[in-house]
Amino acid sequence: MIQVNNLRKTFGCSKKTFLSRVNNKEQNTVIALDGLSFTANDGEITGILGPNGAGKTTCLRTLYGLLKADEGSATIDGINVVENPLAARARLGIFPDKFGLYERLTAYEQIDYFASIHGLQGSAKHQAIETVIEDLEMSDLAHRKTLGFSQGQRMKVTLAQALVHQPKNFVLDEPTRGLDVMSTRVLRNYLARFKEKGHCILFSSHVMQEVAALCDRVVIVANGKLAAEGTPAELCELAGETQLEEAFVKIIGSDEGVAA
Repeated sequence: MIQVNNLRKTFGCSKKTFLSRVNNKEQNTVIALDGLSFTANDGEITGILGPNGAGKTTCLRTLYGLLKADEGSATIDGINVVENPLAARARLGIFPDKFGLYERLTAYEQIDYFASIHGLQGSAKHQAIETVIEDLEMSDLAHRKTLGFSQGQRMKVTLAQALVHQPKNFVLDEPTRGLDVMSTRVLRNYLARFKEKGHCILFSSHVMQEVAALCDRVVIVANGKLAAEGTPAELCELAGETQLEEAFVKIIGSDEGVAA
């Protein structure tokens, strides 16, 4: 389970001067998160929707531990990501928005490297690598250098890196961006499989059809705040619309940043 509690994050000023700048409406203060709270449950896929600049990536980076919130907290299975970052990361698999790989390494070596980062050693590490390679059906890629891999192949390696330590929770930032139709279908099938196994999956996306098809719950963020949350059907009912995209536009009050 992933919980976000009253997260506040600003850029362009220190925490000490945050209130005075906001009160004086100084223009060089960017409020990325403004009291954002939500929960992503085990055994569900939770989607984060919002226009560009809404605070989605800032929220995810706070979960990763790459950013520290000015106020509020984020927990992974009840573990505070600031107070106990190593324990929190051990329960979190991260699938970034770009598939950056060390192209001189084989897929196996890439996965081995990330397994070591998570503290796996010896036979336990070897077994974990073999398991994730089998689960993702990538035995034919395992001992090839990643230079020249297609986007779909790179996606599989990145996914293996995120899963090798068998985390309960999985966070993805626009996971299908740049993927072709078949690779996107493969990724969706894997996410559905992880959900069935009881994993907590949280991902951001601009693709409304993808969110409507995959997500059990959707969190809509605007201006760093929670604008609405619920199942796709509940959000459509709330907005009085039949399509999630139209409901999204009505809820945030703008069509800026919406992608079909």
